[in-house]
Amino acid sequence: MDIKNRPKLAHYQYLEHNDLFGDMAMSLQTSQEAIYPRPLSGSVVNNPPPALLPARAPIVGRWVTLEPQDAERDADELFEAGHCTPEGLAIWDYLAYGPWPSVEAYKQTLKAQAASFDPIFYSIRCHATGKRCGQITLMDLNAINGVAEIGNIWFGPELQRTRGATEALFLAMDYPMSQLGYRRMQWRCNALNQRSRSAARRLGFRFEGIFYNHLIFKGKNRDTAWYSILDNEWPVVRELIDYWLADDNFDEQGQAIESLSALMQQRDGDAWERHQTGDER
Repeated sequence: MDIKNRPKLAHYQYLEHNDLFGDMAMSLQTSQEAIYPRPLSGSVVNNPPPALLPARAPIVGRWVTLEPQDAERDADELFEAGHCTPEGLAIWDYLAYGPWPSVEAYKQTLKAQAASFDPIFYSIRCHATGKRCGQITLMDLNAINGVAEIGNIWFGPELQRTRGATEALFLAMDYPMSQLGYRRMQWRCNALNQRSRSAARRLGFRFEGIFYNHLIFKGKNRDTAWYSILDNEWPVVRELIDYWLADDNFDEQGQAIESLSALMQQRDGDAWERHQTGDER
């Protein structure tokens, strides 16, 4: 067979001659998120004690409290937050479950969630209203290796884009990393969920890549985007989030003066420069 002069396969011909598909492919190539260039490590780990498992206790902040889920207490308020407006119903587009037809149906799911040890489900209570207005979990807990993940995250419309929403995520990250001895905090999401991916970057998570054909959710394929924060990165991330949450970063109208996304981009820019010069601090 004359390999050099043989006809091209049909799908390559299609790629060459279909301008629309070619434009889309080029768009995907140019908009891909860069994987952060962490140095590889094979360093010795001298039998550290395993990380502690999270306690079933409230995690209290200034604007919100993460409360271990209680179906009887939380069902009505969480159902209202996630079902009673178009913005609320949109929450479930990228989650593996929901929405539910009634409070009673939802309560049965909450009971099963409340009994789970991994994930551990927390209801988010807003201090301003006293209502439960969202949900978050600590999940895939690997205490031996010090790995945890935050997931199953949703915020009702009243919590979205508020200082309390950022604090809720910060509390869920800070508890394992600062208090329980974890080495790695993960964030995974549907790769098509740009809001979740932007939220991960804004919080200091670094992109690790995509698992294609990873899961099937609600009858649809899911490609999963992976992000993480490592223990040596956490102190700087923690300092930046704490700085952003501080009162003097907000004006009289309650609007942030400095952008948390910009702070994280600056931090990654500085780290990239160090990487280029071989300084991996």
